[in-house]
Amino acid sequence: MQIVDAQIHLWGSGLPNNPAHRQVTAFTAEEAIGMMDEGGINAAIIHPPSWDPGADSMAFAAVRDYPGRFAIMGSLPLDEAQSLPKIAGWRERPGMLGLRYTFLHQPDQRLLHEGELDWLWAAAEVAGVPVAVLATDSLAVFGRIAERHPQLRITIDHLGGRGGNTTLKDAASMTHMPELLALAKYPNVAVKATGAPGYSSEAYPFPAMHTFIRQIYEAFGPERTFWGTDITKMPCSWRECVTLFTEELSWLAEADKALVMGEAICAWWGWRRTTVTG
Repeated sequence: MQIVDAQIHLWGSGLPNNPAHRQVTAFTAEEAIGMMDEGGINAAIIHPPSWDPGADSMAFAAVRDYPGRFAIMGSLPLDEAQSLPKIAGWRERPGMLGLRYTFLHQPDQRLLHEGELDWLWAAAEVAGVPVAVLATDSLAVFGRIAERHPQLRITIDHLGGRGGNTTLKDAASMTHMPELLALAKYPNVAVKATGAPGYSSEAYPFPAMHTFIRQIYEAFGPERTFWGTDITKMPCSWRECVTLFTEELSWLAEADKALVMGEAICAWWGWRRTTVTG
């Protein structure tokens, strides 16, 4: 079973602007590989963080230096004139799988709600570029986008919640679940079950989160539910993030574990791991 983390960040310059992340000036590919090998993680998908202007270069270097271990979900400015010409060839860049955006704050949230990003969804659909979003307050909007663009593969981040952008825990952090589960009817919408331990007030195995993970799994199925960590926010080891799913969720069918733990995300985002070194 290949284990592929659906989301990590690498950076090398400055402290994270999100205090939920480890407050260190760097988290490098070399550090990540050491932890991945210790935790039994075969590969991880890098989401370059906004706080480090050199994060894109670090991500491409990681792809180059560790073949088969890393891929990238990047971003372009939400400016049509600047970014539209780049979308068609976006996945031609080494290791690049798609685009990822956060819609928790203004002005990006306003652009989304007012339909000013329709050019982005249309172009990504035509080019076959998957899109991942952190958009807790805008889940219904992405339902409408999914309906209008049925060939656009949309992934909702962090169980539909705010990830490290909230201090709420347990059920209080999951009040959006009805809106998230309503998206399961769209076959082009999937969910990253990333960062579940970070939402929990309890210690491993974080029992309060099991119900919400199960709801997502039963609604979206194993082909559209993706394990992952956002490891630099997690209150536990990478290995415990794995065993939370592989050993603690008794209802997770054995036949489906390979999909949830890596095969499904690779298929959804079109990552063909031709070289596997871990």
